[in-house]
Amino acid sequence: MARYDPPMLIDHDFKGFPPLHPPLPLSAIGAQGWQLLRGDLALPLAVLREDALRHNLAWMRDFCDARGLSLAPHGKTSLSPELWAMQREAGAWGMSVATAWQAGQAARHGMSNIIIANQVVQAAELDTLAGLLNRDAALRLWFLVDSLAQVERVEAWQLTRGTGQRFDVLLELGLSGQRTGTRDHDEALALGRRIAASPALRLAGLECYEGALATCNDAADVPAVNALMDRVDALARVLLAAQAFDTDGAPLILSAGGSSVFDLVAARLQPDLGVPVRGVLRSGCYLTHDHLHYHRHLQCMGLRLRQAATLRPALEVLTAVQSVPEPGLALLGGGKRDMSFDMDLPLPLWRARVGDAVTTDAPAHWQISRLNDQHAYLRFDAHAAEAPPRVGELVGLGISHPCTTFDKWRWLPLVDRSYRVTGAVTTRF
Repeated sequence: MARYDPPMLIDHDFKGFPPLHPPLPLSAIGAQGWQLLRGDLALPLAVLREDALRHNLAWMRDFCDARGLSLAPHGKTSLSPELWAMQREAGAWGMSVATAWQAGQAARHGMSNIIIANQVVQAAELDTLAGLLNRDAALRLWFLVDSLAQVERVEAWQLTRGTGQRFDVLLELGLSGQRTGTRDHDEALALGRRIAASPALRLAGLECYEGALATCNDAADVPAVNALMDRVDALARVLLAAQAFDTDGAPLILSAGGSSVFDLVAARLQPDLGVPVRGVLRSGCYLTHDHLHYHRHLQCMGLRLRQAATLRPALEVLTAVQSVPEPGLALLGGGKRDMSFDMDLPLPLWRARVGDAVTTDAPAHWQISRLNDQHAYLRFDAHAAEAPPRVGELVGLGISHPCTTFDKWRWLPLVDRSYRVTGAVTTRF
């Protein structure tokens, strides 16, 4: 099957692209000589620092290699074929997604091992997955199961369609009060046996998500994550004894890994079960990291790993000061339509006057207090020694939770350390 889209043209329909500039192939973006500190592109604009991306790709590759783990990063973070290609080239075994539609995107863009880290229950979704598998004999695809009702829906689909199609699935273990997944051992055991008896499914392994347990407090996080992984281990052993797994000759899959405490599950994904095991880590936000939410968690992880430096923030949103209507308040041109705000408000990182060759750190007293659709409220100490924000001045913002910044942009320039545009990536939101 075809693996890649035809060359994409970036034009005036892509927010942030110069409206009067002729359309450009994505591959030509880096040759335009655009320099953002010079004011060559209008702001706001989300950008990716290429040096940080390269560092994070290498860091996670080394992390997984040292532990014998496979990486299937959660592709929904960026939904960017170009970033997926970077991850694959850096050694990613596969890609995780959240929906059947996203699985189709991943398959079309060259991913041959795809985990839908979610339940699949709709007939239209199952039609999509069956079509993908029938189109590409080399494609391997798994989705999550957490209830007898879901098994029955898949079997009803198989009967209605008159097909012998069987799907590989992972049984999901969940947490009380949190997202999907079976809540206790007996429920999970009964479900595993039911899947093993199903004509529509093959039980290929187990899955869990530990991210909901992360508090950045080792006294709480370590025992909580270990308790979850103890459940995974116990269930794997009893289902192996019951001969419930059908991996079609491949290793048994054990998968976990958000982006906050993935070091804790990484230590438990290669247990000695007497059969080959593929431990699959699904962390998605590692690629761009962030300046707030995941930064706090990776500082805690760095202490556990005894590493002074781990991942680097790669995603920034560049804005310009639009108005300084009163002492202590500046309005930046950029808001909820342009950057994430679901976990933390953005963080002022640096300032620069248009034409300056370098940036200077934003004063510590600068804070974003509020976002509107198109505005950010920058509060500052009007009596501070530093010069106040000036109309037209550039302000770089760090973000928290990259997922909800990516979905606001159809393209993002890659920039070097001096904010010269070196290339670009696209998204599929």
